[in-house]
Amino acid sequence: MSGEAWAGMAVAGVTAAYALCSRRLASSPVSSAMVFVGCGILLGPVALDIVDLKHNSEPIIALLEAALTLVLFTDAMTVRRRDLRTDGFLPARLLSIGLPLSIGAGWLLAWPLLPGLTLWELALVGAVLAPTDAALGKTAMSSPRVPALVRHGLNVESGLNDGMVLPFFVLFLAVIPGTSAAREGASGVFWRALVLSSVLGFLVGTVGGRLLRAARSRGWVSGEWAQLFVPAVATAAYALALVVNGSGFIGAWIGGFAFGSALRRLPATESRVPTVERRFPTVERRFPTVESRLPDTDPRENPGPSPDAPDPAAHFTEHLGELLASLSLLVFGAVLLGPTLEHLSWRIVGYAILSLTVVRMVPVALALAGSGLRGPTVAYIGWFGPRGLASVVLGLLLLEEEHVQGVELMARVVAVTVGLSVLLHGVTAVALAGRYGDWHEKATIAGGKLREGTPVPESARVAPRRNRRP
Repeated sequence: MSGEAWAGMAVAGVTAAYALCSRRLASSPVSSAMVFVGCGILLGPVALDIVDLKHNSEPIIALLEAALTLVLFTDAMTVRRRDLRTDGFLPARLLSIGLPLSIGAGWLLAWPLLPGLTLWELALVGAVLAPTDAALGKTAMSSPRVPALVRHGLNVESGLNDGMVLPFFVLFLAVIPGTSAAREGASGVFWRALVLSSVLGFLVGTVGGRLLRAARSRGWVSGEWAQLFVPAVATAAYALALVVNGSGFIGAWIGGFAFGSALRRLPATESRVPTVERRFPTVERRFPTVESRLPDTDPRENPGPSPDAPDPAAHFTEHLGELLASLSLLVFGAVLLGPTLEHLSWRIVGYAILSLTVVRMVPVALALAGSGLRGPTVAYIGWFGPRGLASVVLGLLLLEEEHVQGVELMARVVAVTVGLSVLLHGVTAVALAGRYGDWHEKATIAGGKLREGTPVPESARVAPRRNRRP
């Protein structure tokens, strides 16, 4: 049997095993990220040597790019302008002030700890490790004991900052000699990767959203095929940007915004096609009536949900993105984190610890100064900025730049930082969510109204993709 077949069997086995225990593990400190990263280390060169980058590079890179494309697209789909306006002061501060400060702090602290890297390579480390991933601390960002304002702010931040980091990533990469992006120079990358990719992604997303909206209003599209339409649009936005030598990730991210905005502009007479859940009752409805088993005869005759409700067409793409993201973490453990454990140094570990603490928490504290939020809330938000899929994908893509001298060191720093984040944020999520919830309840009783208790729009209370993992 070929090595690829053994790798496929191993990955399928890990996925199946976790799926069977997913509900049991959901309330424990053992997160899905911990399981997949740990199994990846075992399957990699340091142990069983079933999965490695040298023999499986093409499918691995394809998997990572597909995962990040779907995640960027679906995350952007769920974001509304209101999330960053008056009722969204928290994510607005975290993204407009906290994110640039985090990139700058990561850049600055890397200078004394990572000798041998150039100025722009240090900047690249700061950019790759700036985005957060809510899935790695899902309990901390979905627990009902945590105020809705805090959950909403962390979720929106996580859904947007991975896309906002991409311009920094491609521009820093373009000014490093020897990289693939350096051939066109910073100006060429700016116009192709940022401007042109954004325009094409916007056009694809807008056209795709309007086509699906029109097909729904006429009853032409079934619920199942509407869900398959979404990844097709995401792929088109990604691929069209690549056609012009731009950034497919930026195209997919902007495309997701445009697609979601187009779908939410539903006239009052228009409704969404019934979802699979409405056609086939869930397990909890053990004894459904005969009527509930039948599909609606005509979607146009039934009142649809609020335009602010999560669109059912994205369900399949969300679940597919979750699966690919989990597999990407397994690959990360096998080809990046595992080999890095054999080359640890105090400088790498020290920078990783600072990245998860100082580089995240100080910018958050500065961004939230004067917001009226209490100290425990600022500390909670500062700590729960786990690094995940975006850092993994960008870190592994760095390994493709073989002609850059500092690539291996940068990849090792990313590997240790994400690995520590998977462990520490996964282990502390349940406990700290409980302790913070206790503090909030006592503070509310003792001190009356808190800024943390600011109401959040009903539509914003629905957990986004990253927090709906089992």
